[in-house]
This record gives sequence, C-alpha cells and structure tokens, in this order.
Amino acid sequence: MTLQKALQEELQKALASIIEDPSLIPDGFIIPVNTTKDLQFGDYQSNVAMMLGKRLKKNPREFAQQLVDALEDSPLASAEIAGPGFLNFRITEAAWRQQALNLAADSRCGVPLEENPKTIVVDFSGPNVAKPMHIGHIRSTIIGDSLSKIAGFLGHQVIRDNHIGDWGTQFGMIVYGWKHFLNTEDLEKDPLKELLRVYKKINDACKDDASIKELCKDELVKLQAGDAENLAIWERCVEVSKEGLQRIYDRLDINFDYWLGESAYNDELKPLVEQLCEAGIARESDGAVCVFSGETEKPKNDPFKINRDGEWLDFPFMVQKSDGGYGYATTDIATVLYRQKHFKPDEVWYVVDARQSDHFRQLFDVANRLEVSTELKHIAFGTILGDDRKPFKTRSGETPQLADVLQESVDRSAAVIEEKNPDLTAEEKEEIAEIVGIGAVKFAELSQNRASDYIFSWDKLLALQGDTAPYLQYSAVRVKSIFRKLAEKGGAYTAPESVILAAKEEIHLVRLLSQFGENLPNVLTDCRPNLLSTYLLELARAFHSFFEACPVLKDGIEAPVRDSRLLLCDTTAKTLEKGLSLLGIQIPNKM
Repeated sequence: MTLQKALQEELQKALASIIEDPSLIPDGFIIPVNTTKDLQFGDYQSNVAMMLGKRLKKNPREFAQQLVDALEDSPLASAEIAGPGFLNFRITEAAWRQQALNLAADSRCGVPLEENPKTIVVDFSGPNVAKPMHIGHIRSTIIGDSLSKIAGFLGHQVIRDNHIGDWGTQFGMIVYGWKHFLNTEDLEKDPLKELLRVYKKINDACKDDASIKELCKDELVKLQAGDAENLAIWERCVEVSKEGLQRIYDRLDINFDYWLGESAYNDELKPLVEQLCEAGIARESDGAVCVFSGETEKPKNDPFKINRDGEWLDFPFMVQKSDGGYGYATTDIATVLYRQKHFKPDEVWYVVDARQSDHFRQLFDVANRLEVSTELKHIAFGTILGDDRKPFKTRSGETPQLADVLQESVDRSAAVIEEKNPDLTAEEKEEIAEIVGIGAVKFAELSQNRASDYIFSWDKLLALQGDTAPYLQYSAVRVKSIFRKLAEKGGAYTAPESVILAAKEEIHLVRLLSQFGENLPNVLTDCRPNLLSTYLLELARAFHSFFEACPVLKDGIEAPVRDSRLLLCDTTAKTLEKGLSLLGIQIPNKM
C-alpha cells in the first residue's frame, strides 16, 4: 500500500469517527490526498475540510481541527492546519524507515495492481505497407508501446493491434510498378526501400502520362476482383513489407499481438454499408454513401458540421465512394465492430496524430449510433519540428526515415562513447551505443507532453546532463557500479532488517521512491507517459544528492549505516530500471 493510500484510509477512519450523520457524506466519497508541491508545508496535503465543511454545516478550520485531533496518535504522520482549513501532513521518521524496508522487499517497487482491471485494445504505429516508416511514426509507435507496457504492469489486459494500411487505391500503382520496375535483388536487401522507390517512380509516371494512371486503375480493379496474379503480388508485397517493418520493431524492442490491417475487414464492408443504410445512419449523396449529422448536437459540437463564412454546412463521413469503393472510414467502423465482438474490450485507445481528430470524432459518433458499448479514446499527439519550428525534414527537404533517425542516434552515441570512454572493448562500445542511441530517441519523445509539438534536437537528445535518457541511464549505471565496487572489495549485500535514516537526503530519496507507486497509475488518467519521465528525472536527481551527501562504501562508515544506504541504492536501481523499462528504455552495464 502506498503512503498516500494509507493516509487516505486513516483520514477516512478519522472522518467516520467524528461524523454524527454518515448520510451527509456522498456515496463513494474518497478523501483527496496529494503530495505537496513545496516540502516546507509537509509531505502530503488535503482540502477535505473545505470540501465537506459547507455540506456538514461546519466551519472548515474547526472541522479540520477535529480531524487533526482524531489523528493525534497516528504513527504514520503528524497533521497541521494551514489557511482556511488545509491539512498538511508530515510523514514520521519511523514511517519512512518502514516504507524503505517495504519498498526494498517489493518486486513491484511499491506499485499496486489495479483493483478493477480492464481489457484495453491499443491501436498504435499503423504504418502503410510498401512504405518505410518515417519520423512521423515515432510518436504513435513509441507512445503506444509505453502506454501498453504501463497498462499491462498495472494489471490491465492489453491487446496490441498494429492496424497497418495494407489495402487501398495505392495498390493499383504498386502492383503495376511491381510488374514493370521492380529490382528483385534490391527487394531482398531492403524491401521497404525498394518498394518506396517503385512507388515514387510509378507515382511520377502517372503525373506525366495519364495512360499509365489508367493502367494502374485497371490493376486495382483486377486486384479487388480477386485476380490471382495481382493477389499474389499484393500478398508478397505485404509479406516483405512486414519483414522490413519487423526489423525496425525488433530494434525498438516493440511487439504486437495482432497485425489486423485494413484488408482484414474487406468482406465486412459491403454488408456494413447496407446495415448503416437500413438503420438510417447513412444515405446516398451524389452517388456516394455518407453518414450525416444526427442533429442531436449544437452545430459547434457536431462532428458532421463545418463552419464556412459564418454558415454551418454538412461535413459528411463517406462510407462508400461513388465508384463503389470503400475508404478507411468504412474500414475503421468495421474494425470497431470486430474488436467489440472478438476482443470484448472495455476501452480502445487510438494513438494517432491530432490532425485526425475530426475523423475520430465522426467515427466515435457512428459507433455510438451503432450502440457500441466499448469506450473509444483518441490519444492524440502533436508534430515533431525542426529548429525552424516546421515539420522536421532532412537537408534535402524530405521527411527522415525512422530507420535512418535510429541509426544516426546510435552513430552519434558511438562517437560520444569513443570520446568519453575509449578503453571499452569494441563489443562494449557497440552494445552501449545501441542502447543509449535507441533510448535517447524514445525518451526525447516520451518526456514531452504528447499533445504538444516539440523540436527534435540531436544535441539535447544525447546530452549526459539534463532531461535526457543518457542522464537517466548513467544514473542507473552509477547505482549499479556501487555494488560492483562492493564485490571487488570482497563484500556482499544483504538487505538489513532495520534502516537508519539520519540525513535529510536519505529521507528525501525514500520520499521519491515512495512516489513511484503513487504516480504511475496517474499516467493512464490522461495517457501521459511524460509524467513517468518527469518522475524518473526527479528520482535520479534525488539519488545524486543522496550519493554526494551520504558516502556508501567510504572507509570508516559503520556497517548498519552502510547497509541502510546500500538498501536505498538497491531500491533506487530497481525503481529506475522498472521505470525506464516501462518507457521501453534499456540500461547498459557500463557507460
């Protein structure tokens, strides 16, 4: 149990002991207890006296005093009243000592399991077949993976689905290009690079020659009609694309339970459109079939309305094109229904660019009209920018490929390692560069508020100081080095049965270690991994302050003090390692 939860329970008991009429307390009321922003006011605080004072017809400050009196003999914390009725709590030294022992013995680093776990489908990454992932895929891929890891660790059942773009009008061009321009040797070496070359070549050819564009349409029609040759090309294209994508996912240490792309729902699209029309949700419009407003919302809140020149106009959701084809709107509705039927999730999280917000508002509205019970969430994110505050581009003006970004980060890491620690073996340098380089890219993403745009900076990315992955990795390595030095001296660490916390830096480190279990569940409240990133940085800083003020292996340190400090070091190492692993970041043995 976290200290925050324990304090809540003590307050609930104190409240029950002084309330004459329990019916005055709202059903399910949980007393709010939060960490203080300024330690001069204590460790935790609550505004419960002001929240309930009016309802109970009590003066908030007098009511707060009653609660303080009821908590007078608490071994957990002392209480003080501030202002009009705030309650400030200071955890006792005995409670901190016990908390240190509890955390040291807990394999979950103080993180409680969710009392009411859910089944959650996380839809993330979703690249297009026949195209390599570019830097724009970083955010969905890395945020989605971290949220999946955190939700799973908290006890939720997580289903990872990579909804790849493996169907659509572009495949007419790809099939034609495959037949006429493919280099099979290059396809084997780097399938995504070769498929992108073919796609660009045929795309340019279509712009220059309308007859080729028509030939591409013919290939698409044949594909959609089930032509054996075109289907075989499409299947091979999807296969080699997945192989290329998997190489990147392996490097990122990211996996999926399913790769249910758009093609998985082809057979469902025609009956779905018929269902929507029969239910009065969709209707014909200029030869196409569209979903229009249900006219239940005010225009400004209606996803099927758009304001142009002061007039609210229809903004329909097209589920069938005038040529009889289907777009990703139809596929996404079919996907919602499939997931509800087969996965029976409580929630589905779509980790997708904020620029798709209008699409998801319409999709969720249609799902609601179809009486889908699953809660659907769009976890939107902003854009990665260059130094010019425009979408990040290479010097040639192209969008950087994700594989190239990862490799450059690893190469830059290798250069720093060579400069800082040239005595490492070649194998050690290579391993460390890979871990640090990949971790740096991930943390640069996960340390940002997902809703905001951010500037991609190589210098900040790989800095050993500041809010970076290398700083956190170095902190974890530094803790581990203490135990290596202990072993070199012939010593061994065994967790002590009691703890001595004499310095304020020791208590503050326990305070930060305690907050891991309190903060981690909050990450999922608004799906913000940056809260975990911020916490880990604060923990690392607390450890460095502790390490500077409290020698661990220095000659003359008495055994009980040394063992207490080793316990804090061990717990810090475990917490940093677990926290970074939930961000998808590894820790090297050396740096």
